[in-house]
Amino acid sequence: MSSKVVLTEQLYAAAYGAQTPMGRPFYSTGASFATVKSFRERAYGLNGAILAATGISDHEAFVRAVEHGFSESTVGEAAEKAASAYMGGEARVAAPSTGYAYVALAFEGPSTGALSSVLKHCINLTAGEGVSTFGTAGLIGVYGGADSAGASGIADALCAAVSAPSAAIVERAKSLAKAEALFTLDGGSQSLADAMTKSVLETGTFSVEGIAASYDSITAKDVGAAFSAMAKSNPAMAAVGDIASVPYHASVASRFG
Repeated sequence: MSSKVVLTEQLYAAAYGAQTPMGRPFYSTGASFATVKSFRERAYGLNGAILAATGISDHEAFVRAVEHGFSESTVGEAAEKAASAYMGGEARVAAPSTGYAYVALAFEGPSTGALSSVLKHCINLTAGEGVSTFGTAGLIGVYGGADSAGASGIADALCAAVSAPSAAIVERAKSLAKAEALFTLDGGSQSLADAMTKSVLETGTFSVEGIAASYDSITAKDVGAAFSAMAKSNPAMAAVGDIASVPYHASVASRFG
């Protein structure tokens, strides 16, 4: 397993708790045949499923074909979605022999994809060299790496990247995020289907106009409030590799809030 995969796993463990489903997205020692089978039966039924399709010229005929094709499929039981509560914290995996440190810093972010994407672009536009950004619904952050000599400085660079942007940066970030979302729709049927599914899960509907409007409606005030909320949340921090000189969570958290 690569260092970056370990870093991602540890960051989610720090953000949501190592014993929660969100805290162990890649690997679970308790994944026996019985538990995997039980999960498949619960999760992979028609109840709550979303069907996204592109290039359909006869909608009614398509609906009839789908109804026939899935007529004998398992419906599944209705299950209430369990929310994963963000906690924040720290996870460290020391491997001094690597001579390199990877560090990631994340915060509880917006639940909407559009605002999360704008925040990610705001950070990306102002982040220093060697700092990369990432964002998912509910989690947004930065990560980077350095050799042993520069390991203590990478945390400083990550913290500096997370600051409220100017109105000009917000407008530029909105344009970039909107363009990214719309370009995705032209990326082929798979990309379009993914975008449709994401939109339906988030808003219950899909339209190109709706996606564009979701970015246009974001204001500098919205972004400022989101950054303020991020700073007040307990940061999640992960460090992997030669991390003896990487500051601990308490030191990093004291710079926010």
